[in-house]
Amino acid sequence: MKRNWNLIILFFCATLGLHAQEKETIFFDFDQYTLNESAISQLQTWIAQNPKIEVTKIYGFCDWKGTNSYNDSLSLKRVSTVFEYLNKQKIKVVNGYEIKGFGEDFEQSKVQSENRKVLIVYAIRKEVIKKPVDLQNDSIPLSIKFKEAKIGDVIRLKNIYFFNMTPRILPKSKPVLIDLLCALVDNPKLKIEIQGHICCQKVYDINELSVMRARAIYNYLVGQKINRKRLSYKGFGTSNPIHPIPEKNAQEQDENRRVEILILEN
Repeated sequence: MKRNWNLIILFFCATLGLHAQEKETIFFDFDQYTLNESAISQLQTWIAQNPKIEVTKIYGFCDWKGTNSYNDSLSLKRVSTVFEYLNKQKIKVVNGYEIKGFGEDFEQSKVQSENRKVLIVYAIRKEVIKKPVDLQNDSIPLSIKFKEAKIGDVIRLKNIYFFNMTPRILPKSKPVLIDLLCALVDNPKLKIEIQGHICCQKVYDINELSVMRARAIYNYLVGQKINRKRLSYKGFGTSNPIHPIPEKNAQEQDENRRVEILILEN
């Protein structure tokens, strides 16, 4: 019978680009579109061996017997049967997957049983291993850190500055305060403890400066309508330094003089 060569060209052009994908062929009985026992067994084995697959294309084919329109309809019914089976087995078929019934319009095998088939084109899904966010990496935005943080994690607020020996926050600290505020707004389940640390004093914290600085940030957040029940604060003085006291240089002093956020709930 006369073949539609446009369909033939379409099919082979499509299959040429499938080198990065895999194929599975399911065969049908003559003039049937239901799965026989052999096809079901083959599909079960294939799925068991490939649990992480994504189907991208399903093509149906027929032998040359019958009219073109009948074979076109039969090939699409075979495609539908396979799709429904995959659906029941919870095999992922990607959105916008390609479905095509070629009927008898393709390069037919001389063995007629080989022409009664459905071709499944699929890809193996690769597991994406998510790397944990480095909460101490200052180049990572606070919003990402807070989204990824777990209960018990501690996040340092970089670039929080105070007037010397006071709890008054310097204006240049405002961008960080806004980032902290946004993190609390975006994550309504987030509860935190604001922890203040100071440097340079061998005595614990004579003036409770670390407590007052932590409370200053607490007061800012409460003033921005963050529920008090989500916030607490605590001062550690010099009891938990990053670097031993006395510090060796200004950088160590700066790193000891810090505000950190302990995640209580997230």
